[in-house]
Amino acid sequence: MKKLLSLILACAMVLSLAACGGKNANSDFKIGVILLHDEASTYDLNFINGIKDAQKKLGLKDDQVIIKRNIEEGIACFEAAGELVDQGCDIIFADSFGHETYMLQAAQKYTDVEFCHATGTRAHTEKLDNFHNAFASIYEGRYLAGVAAGLKLQEMMKADSTVVPKIGYVGAFTYAEVISGYTAFYLGVKSIVPEVTMEVQFTGSWYDEIEEKNAAAALIDNGCVLISQHADSMGAPSVCEERKVPNVSYNGSTKEACPNTFIVSSRIDWAPYFEYICNQVMNGQKIDTDWTGTISTGSVVLTDVNTKAAAADTQKKLDEVKAKLTDGSLKVFATSTFTVNGKALTEYMADVDTDDSFTPDTNVIKDGYFSESEFRSAPYFDVPIDGITRLNSKF
Repeated sequence: MKKLLSLILACAMVLSLAACGGKNANSDFKIGVILLHDEASTYDLNFINGIKDAQKKLGLKDDQVIIKRNIEEGIACFEAAGELVDQGCDIIFADSFGHETYMLQAAQKYTDVEFCHATGTRAHTEKLDNFHNAFASIYEGRYLAGVAAGLKLQEMMKADSTVVPKIGYVGAFTYAEVISGYTAFYLGVKSIVPEVTMEVQFTGSWYDEIEEKNAAAALIDNGCVLISQHADSMGAPSVCEERKVPNVSYNGSTKEACPNTFIVSSRIDWAPYFEYICNQVMNGQKIDTDWTGTISTGSVVLTDVNTKAAAADTQKKLDEVKAKLTDGSLKVFATSTFTVNGKALTEYMADVDTDDSFTPDTNVIKDGYFSESEFRSAPYFDVPIDGITRLNSKF
């Protein structure tokens, strides 16, 4: 009878642990998150929200999630990683492209800890068992946001025949990530308004509210009637609200601050990735070396459409286009939808396996489209297509 009772109690304990998510309830598990900025940056806030959502779903306690804010892209990142190791973290995640070199160094030193890095390019070439990159097909979200912008532009042109179909974009750097994003956005607009042109103004910083304000103002002064961005502050949206120019933001809704001009925003939801890496480690399984989130994984999302600023039936159109992106019948970078110097692309060698010289190494044109984020997670689309003008390219 005692043996039977012991067996019943043991089974009950196993079932209880399973119901709580196995090692999820084990206070020994910890994840550390290194951020370039803090909640004031829409980019970093998006990661904070992602890890908090994952924490809630996984049942992790507050002391199992350690966040380090305002860690510069330098030796400070390596030092922060070391501090998180000392605090017992099983996984350490960093959110900025410039963190990668230092995360890699930390992975080489602390081989018993898993290091995960957003937007990076080196995991699939370095081949360290404990170093991993992740990104998402956000270009699809940018394209959808562009469709919403195109509908607004079309509405504006119908209401006023003097409106010129010229839009503007505030970009941080001339990196492939930014180029891929603004090109996808432009192609989304172009699918609705074929004659549209776009100007891009770069700031040379991921987060500089003054420069982003100045860039947006310069684009508006230059005749751009709608603005979007790949930059992390409220600079561009605030100028658009002041100047009454429609705006498509990034990484979250700006509706509260910009109720009259905010249309929609695309973003990467990092919660699915945080859940994935935590579950893999807690279950003793490997993390993918190079992970790409999609619309289907819930990693590429749009905010609610602001009906006060958006064109009529925007959500209906977005649902139609999203379905085509999901089933693969629509490709954002289909080579039939854009030209380069007046010609369609039939071949393009991209820098996929990044080296110090950024040497192009992989033909990424296949089946009539540029296969972004298929050969690695981080974007490598850096093609200067017709219809987009860079006003400055020094960054």
